[in-house]
Amino acid sequence: MFELPRIQHRTVQIDGVEVFYRESVPDRADAPILLLLHGFPSGSHQFRALLQALGANYRLIAPDYPGFGQTRAPGDFEYTFDNLADVIERFVQALDLRRFAMYVFDFGAPVGFRLAQRHPEWITGLVVQNGNAYEAGLSEGAREFVALRPEQEGAEDTIRGLLTLEGTRGQYEHGVPDRSLLAPESWLLDQHFLDLPGRKEAQIALAFDYRSNVDAYPSWQRWLREHTPPTLIVWGAEDPFFPAPGAHAYLADLPDAELHLFDTGHFALETHLPEIAPLIAKFLDRR
Repeated sequence: MFELPRIQHRTVQIDGVEVFYRESVPDRADAPILLLLHGFPSGSHQFRALLQALGANYRLIAPDYPGFGQTRAPGDFEYTFDNLADVIERFVQALDLRRFAMYVFDFGAPVGFRLAQRHPEWITGLVVQNGNAYEAGLSEGAREFVALRPEQEGAEDTIRGLLTLEGTRGQYEHGVPDRSLLAPESWLLDQHFLDLPGRKEAQIALAFDYRSNVDAYPSWQRWLREHTPPTLIVWGAEDPFFPAPGAHAYLADLPDAELHLFDTGHFALETHLPEIAPLIAKFLDRR
């Protein structure tokens, strides 16, 4: 007998931001909760297959940040990582989530680690998938990107080049040996949302603010050492932004973390869901 999940699609108002989110509704009232924090340039839709794979037994909750997916923010919203974390913090409170694990991917790491620092009592564990918290995990290209400044000639044009269909598709395809495993609608849907009015400007603002995350790495690492959350690391080893050393770096602060590297790129769930989903299920069961 197949266990198929019920997936709900809702919105909640958070200080003028209409936050869209997806949520699986398992039969068990006490099912483990996993907060899914998406990356750039995607949204909660990147977790659709994971929701289908695990949603029957676990409560998975995937919000869209302001500036992403189907979340709607007012025109005067200031796009910084602190402000994204503010919205997700209030989102968690609005849903009355008390204890949960976090899946942090790409931009989900700076949002999630800010959340963890503010509320360590909420966090039962971490699933880290190409979510960087160490300078060792920055590729040369990522370092150059982080170094961009608004006053620098050509800096904004460099960022805009990443926001094109070619740039979005490249993030999915780079480092993937078998591209037949990639569903083209993934990057097409990302690009649809990127092309909405005001979205590119939001991404440019966040790109220039990314250095705030690198500055925060030492404090995130200190939090990991002090709180030692149970951690599962599943990492696309050929990520052009966050290469494999970023995965290994976590072991310095979390020596008991479970680490799995996969021969794929940035969006590891797109190609290795059959391998990653069971690892997440076992991890949540142990929590």
